Amino acid sequence: MTGVVASSATLNARSPAATNPWVVAAVVVVPTFMEVLDTTIAVVALRYIAGGLSATVDDGEWVITSYLAANAIILPITGWLIAHLGRRNYFLLSITVFTLASGLCGMATGLGQLILFRVVQGLAGGGLQPSSQGVLLDAFPVERQGMAMTLFGLAALIAPVVGPTLGGWITDDYSWRWVFWINVPIGLLALGACAITLRDPDYLRAQRLELRRQPFSFDGVGLTLLVAVVVCWEVTLSKGQEWDWLGDPFWRVQTLAILFAVGLGALISWELRHPSPIVNFRPMRDRNFTACSIIIFCAYAVLYASSTSLPALLQSLFGYDALSAGLVMSPAGFFAVVAMPLVGRALGRGTDARWIIGAGLLTMAAGSYWMSQMNLDISPGQAVWPRVVLIVGLAMCFAPANVAAYLYTPMALRGAAVGLLSLLRNEGGSVGTSLAQTVQERRDQFHSLRLGESLDPFKQATRSFLEQASGRFLQQSGDPVAAQQLGLQTLANLRQQQASSLAYFDVFWVLAVVMVALGFIVFVMKRSVAEKGTRIGGE
Repeated sequence: MTGVVASSATLNARSPAATNPWVVAAVVVVPTFMEVLDTTIAVVALRYIAGGLSATVDDGEWVITSYLAANAIILPITGWLIAHLGRRNYFLLSITVFTLASGLCGMATGLGQLILFRVVQGLAGGGLQPSSQGVLLDAFPVERQGMAMTLFGLAALIAPVVGPTLGGWITDDYSWRWVFWINVPIGLLALGACAITLRDPDYLRAQRLELRRQPFSFDGVGLTLLVAVVVCWEVTLSKGQEWDWLGDPFWRVQTLAILFAVGLGALISWELRHPSPIVNFRPMRDRNFTACSIIIFCAYAVLYASSTSLPALLQSLFGYDALSAGLVMSPAGFFAVVAMPLVGRALGRGTDARWIIGAGLLTMAAGSYWMSQMNLDISPGQAVWPRVVLIVGLAMCFAPANVAAYLYTPMALRGAAVGLLSLLRNEGGSVGTSLAQTVQERRDQFHSLRLGESLDPFKQATRSFLEQASGRFLQQSGDPVAAQQLGLQTLANLRQQQASSLAYFDVFWVLAVVMVALGFIVFVMKRSVAEKGTRIGGE
């Protein structure tokens, strides 16, 4: 895409027969929602998938890892693919292959088959997010792009929130195969609607014609480096805690980390010098885009970390089933749907996106800190509201960050910018999930040891508890030795329960700290007001 030159008039031209932007928005958010949903909907079904395909749960995790890795490979190169294939053609092709792969995933008879089909599904689905975001940015004028990003946010934000709940309900009431088959009818409807509605804007058609006049150049080295970097990254995040990170005695994590660092450096160096890079890093030169990329990356890390930790806390320590935990999580989605249009309206009235982003980050920090102050005696309602505050804060950040990110990005680099931001959004989720798991397990060990130091058998409180517990079990069993052992086991169980709860609360505290620290990035951004007549790519 680099080297394609177009006048500002051509770049900003819109199709004369443009469809109503609200119709376009309604059409393109459906496949986006479907694709983002697939990053989380299968998580709760992993045990059922592993059991149904005669595999271990650890091996079943490759169902998630393979999809995320394939997604991450395709996201940064969507700009190149759109420039050469046309956005409409590429979008329709992605929906078709994603729908077909979803059906094949549901019919898989072995884990190897399922992983293969998930790779295909991830490669196809990776193009849906950046393509739909690009369509929305082109369909709406600059002053209304806040509302456009609000509509995109409803898909990109609500999908991972409802994914675990929907996946648990489908798996419990039907079968894990329907987690994938549900995409087929939705995908076919979305394919038909998009085929009728979508058209490429003039600047993309001009860009494609210009590329056809030039000799075809495929960046094979860049693609090879990208695949190596993404695979090392995703496997490290997925298996790092299981392999003890840098303490891995077999040097698997250390080797992957070295390959990732060397590969990433080589990829950036190669792509910045290549005349037609398959991954275009040039949008990162704009400080607004870079700042918003960091904000979106960290915000989604916090979203996924909390979305995995809170239901795990509720199910392991509060005794909730998957559906009950999902019902605690779900109200936050409703409040996000209410908050996002209000944010879009504020952006449309000329409010500087930076201050909305800052307020959203502080709101996310408040919600995370509130969750860190919970205890094991709370009611379901007391777990709902901190989650609501967190998700409302994310809803406040999403549309403003997306508007500010592209406000100073030249139109010729928009495809590359959308792909990079989508990649960072997805990878933020992977990092958040891995971070939450690591912090929880490490802090669980720490708190277990520290609590154990207080359970001195010579202390009056400890002796009193053991005497009461042993007396109760003695009345039930009549065996003094067994009663004493059961009393000790009860005390050990209570210690472990408290240690686990403190570990989960530490996760939420870390997320609060990350959000507070992230707020300072807002001060390095340029003024970000999407006003009528604003020239894309200009100051």
